[in-house]
Amino acid sequence: MSEPSPEVYEQGKGMDAHNQVMREIRGRKDEQYDPREPTRVWIDEDNTPDGVVDSLTIILNTGGCRWARAGGCTMCGYVAESVEGGTVPHDALVEQVEAALDHEREHAEGTPDLVKIYTSGSFLDEREVPAETREFVAETFADRERIVLESLPDFVEAGKLADFTDRGLAVDVAVGLETATDRVRHDCVNKYFDYEDFVDAAETAAEAGAGVKAYLLLKPPFLSEAEAVTDMKRSIRRVADLDAIHTISMNPTNVQRYTMVDELYFRDGYRPPWLWSVAEILRDTTDVDAIVVSDPVGHGSDRGPHNCGECDDRVHRAIEDFDRRQDPSVFEQASCECEDTWTAVMDRERSYGMPLAE
Repeated sequence: MSEPSPEVYEQGKGMDAHNQVMREIRGRKDEQYDPREPTRVWIDEDNTPDGVVDSLTIILNTGGCRWARAGGCTMCGYVAESVEGGTVPHDALVEQVEAALDHEREHAEGTPDLVKIYTSGSFLDEREVPAETREFVAETFADRERIVLESLPDFVEAGKLADFTDRGLAVDVAVGLETATDRVRHDCVNKYFDYEDFVDAAETAAEAGAGVKAYLLLKPPFLSEAEAVTDMKRSIRRVADLDAIHTISMNPTNVQRYTMVDELYFRDGYRPPWLWSVAEILRDTTDVDAIVVSDPVGHGSDRGPHNCGECDDRVHRAIEDFDRRQDPSVFEQASCECEDTWTAVMDRERSYGMPLAE
């Protein structure tokens, strides 16, 4: 991927050292992607304010997140799957949506009430997704009940959301906040905005008649397991207190290619979070006024959130069950001897000497 120029991409945001390293790492990518095919499409179930519903998830293949192309977040490799050159025209994005609908017709039983549109960047950034494409998406899915739109806080504007709310759709803006702690977001994640920017975006969405789904990152680089768990619990509670937030999705970090986390992982400087940490956080935050869910991508693999290997699937099934039922008792049957190892890691691991265990 070609290195971005200072005339095009944001300057003075994030950490210069992080951005420089990330641009060099991302520049190693040599794969090419078809601008007329979505990155991924799948049918699933989601817990929403209206209950558990069938969902269609579409990851559009765009020119990539503008922040990632400037350097970007230490753990995110999705820009490596984007189209070279930074731009995908409207007609190609339309073909991607039509391909997703073909997938839905082939694999869904009935028509999912919920549609989730991601770009691994910002759907509401008109440099990434043109206004005419946004209007096309709104018209195409106007007969659904709810739509989720991914965006950084910068691009959350009432006028853009009106394309969807004016058609009677319940709208949720999915924002990758990662943590409610500015120091962790800036220094560990290299995400440039402050917590108050997120609050302002949530208030803008609420005033426009939309809700917000906050995405939080469990165990960014440079935190010990215990530090990550403590920060996540604190973040969930702080975010859940905001009126506009109805759902919090906790994303355990997985090791993606073309990222700083990947570089640390191969130098034995990073271990993805334990699934026991996910279970502990979900158990501890059941009292908050929000739906808290987690989908540990790559669970059970060395590059994904994992325990000892023997209990990974069992604990992951309990997490999936919790997502649907919000009942912490699902974890009572997910025991394993490796929980003692996790407890020792929580007690003894320090961020300057981690990871303590595989």
